[in-house]
This record gives sequence, structure tokens and C-alpha cells, in this order.
Amino acid sequence: MKVVVGLGNPGPRYRGTRHNVGFEVVDYLAKSPHASGFRGRFQAQTAELQEEFGPVLLVKPETYMNLSGRTVREVVDFYKIPLSDLLIVCDDINLPLGKLRARARGSHGGHNGLRNIQDVLGTNEYARLRIGVDAPKLGYDDATVDHVLGRFQPGEKPAIEDAIQKAAMAVLLWAKDGIDVCMNRMNAPEEKTKKAKPKKESSPEDGGERET
Repeated sequence: MKVVVGLGNPGPRYRGTRHNVGFEVVDYLAKSPHASGFRGRFQAQTAELQEEFGPVLLVKPETYMNLSGRTVREVVDFYKIPLSDLLIVCDDINLPLGKLRARARGSHGGHNGLRNIQDVLGTNEYARLRIGVDAPKLGYDDATVDHVLGRFQPGEKPAIEDAIQKAAMAVLLWAKDGIDVCMNRMNAPEEKTKKAKPKKESSPEDGGERET
């Protein structure tokens, strides 16, 4: 059993917001004819996706973002899965709109959902797939909160819809072949671009995950 947890906030108020792109990736995967309908378990909505390589549990916590770790802990304990079989999908304000970044581990970087998961699990040794939602343009005190809880502008929607589809493909790649293959495939374009620059060699930057 592979477990994919998309982060977000429940309810119509938050539907379509930047902070809920993790939910949207899970919803996209759940449209597959191989997926069951959602049902309430583990303080979350869950659906099971049956693939040739095995089952994938799709999870949308209903605890609100800042307590996402509660659901993750319940699922991990119930299925007794190693953390290598867990993938978290979330937004990232420090990545450009629509940019994907897969990582095998890392700090929460200020993202409260990842922060709570790390606190509850007691480790940052779990894979995550981050989707860029851009940084807020204004610098007032609550700009980050307003940004991540705001909805995408009409001109941004094509990019984020494309990113959600690519993220869904990345999830299936991870579930089938593992995080290393997923990282090599999803992070490759940036690596190639950097290597192509004359007299410069660098590895991909982590990009950060700061959010509220």
C-alpha cells in the first residue's frame, strides 16, 4: 500500500485556493475509473486507487492544514507502512507558479502543514511533492496568509491546471518506481537548463517551502 496525502483545508470556503492544490491533485487522481469513491476515515476523506503495481490510498485530511499530522499518523499506524511508502503533496510559495519539485526528505521550510507532520512523525524523512503557487506580490504583515488562502487569478489557471495534471503523473511515477525515479524525472528540466549555461555547474536549489 502506497499512501498519498494531499494537503489543504476542507470546505467550500477554501476550494480552489492556492493552499489547496494538494487536495486538487488527489481529486484529479480520484477521477480515475480505477479509483473508489471517497469515504470518511482517519479524520480525512480517503479513496483507494487500484493500479497494476498495487493499491494507492488517496487522502485529504479534514483537520485543517495546521493539524495535518494527525491524519498522517493515523494512516501510517493503521496500515503499518514504512515512511518510504508515504508521499505528501502540497503548495509552495517559493516556487514559481506551476513549478514542481520532488524531494525525498527536507525541512518544513515554514509550511505549517509540513511542520505539523514533521512534529507528529518526529522526523522529516518522508517524501514530498511541492507545487509552486508563487510568492505574494505585496509585503504587508498578512500578505502570505491572504495569498495562500486566495484563489488563482484567471490568467494563472491554465498553468496551475497543467501543474495539477503533471503532479498526478508524478504521484503515479513515485508509487510505481520510487522517489529517486520521480525526482530524476520531475526535476530533470531544471537540471538540464542549469547545466546548459556556459562555465557554470550547479545542482538544483532546494527552493524553500516557506508558507503559512
